[in-house]
Amino acid sequence: MNMKLVISVPKTGRAFQKEIGEEEARMFYGLKIGDEVDLSPLGLKGYRARITGGTDKDGFPMRPDVHGTGRKKVLLSGGPGVRKLKKGERVRKTVRGNTVAEDIEQLNLVIVKEGETPIEELLGGSPEEGVSS
Repeated sequence: MNMKLVISVPKTGRAFQKEIGEEEARMFYGLKIGDEVDLSPLGLKGYRARITGGTDKDGFPMRPDVHGTGRKKVLLSGGPGVRKLKKGERVRKTVRGNTVAEDIEQLNLVIVKEGETPIEELLGGSPEEGVSS
């Protein structure tokens, strides 16, 4: 199964999408939200990124405070997977744990260390374009 990476660049405020195959996705398996990973094996030499979240194949969001890889029904008052609630209101929602597994379809990353080559060149898309690729 393919995995989609959404790579955000805080310096420019842009985000890029990169589709990776099963073999490349295995480097993320077992990592948790907040872990840093080297992106050199994906062709982004010198780049390091932090995992900030993701969603599984059915759209359930990952939460940093739910441990494991499976889905769990938890009582939430805010954060990922919860719309704005009234003060004091809580809701039971199904969310995904904080560990990356085979079921994760989209993984959100934020760049923490940049390489020498601009990311626009590596992921296709010029700085002049208004739309992220």
